[in-house]
Amino acid sequence: MSVIPQHIAIIMDGNGRWAKARGLNRSMGHQQGVETVREITSACTRMGVKYLTLYTFSTENWNRPAEEVAALMSLVLSAMEEEIFMKNNVRMRLIGDLDRLPDHVREGVLALERRTAGNTGMTVVIALSYSSRWEITRAVQDIANDVKLGNLNVGDISEELISQRMVTNFMPDPDLLVRTGGECRLSNYLLWQCAYTEFYFCDTYWPDFHEADLQLAIDYFNRKERRFGKTSEQVTQ
Repeated sequence: MSVIPQHIAIIMDGNGRWAKARGLNRSMGHQQGVETVREITSACTRMGVKYLTLYTFSTENWNRPAEEVAALMSLVLSAMEEEIFMKNNVRMRLIGDLDRLPDHVREGVLALERRTAGNTGMTVVIALSYSSRWEITRAVQDIANDVKLGNLNVGDISEELISQRMVTNFMPDPDLLVRTGGECRLSNYLLWQCAYTEFYFCDTYWPDFHEADLQLAIDYFNRKERRFGKTSEQVTQ
């Protein structure tokens, strides 16, 4: 029987290359990528996934041409349609440096987060203006400030405490990370959380990634023996 990962994280790569291969503007690739988000969100809901984390816009993406950044910000708002969340009883959560977002984008996504807070199904986590190094730096500064104020001793700092100070502290670490588009790297995404995550890399561009492709990733996950540092014999026992 297939085991469904509790938490799937996705790096949605290849929108621009998908569009370029078709002689289209890069923004058209991002728009088609939104349709894939809707399909995969619905599929994960049906499968029983509890958390789906989507790398939507990294802090490094701010370095892209201003025209593309503006188009992406506009697309974020149009993509975050309330219908897809309410229809699937999905709760939306945000992680990232939201202070860098344009005011209208920040207000729009935070309003959607509030409106879906009462939903009881899957949680879709939108990593927006996010990078793992930003998150880890933020957590270290937070802990260091508590030590400085005398609220925390150095000896109290543990892996559990660091995890509690991460912006992802409300969810379990990913069981499976999927990256589309042919690249085999994490690109500053959930570095702390992916210590024991299974990685699935595929050449398919994100706009062409469908439910059948997601099932291939889950099948791969099911073929892995997750030992978490133990031996195979220990896991079997």
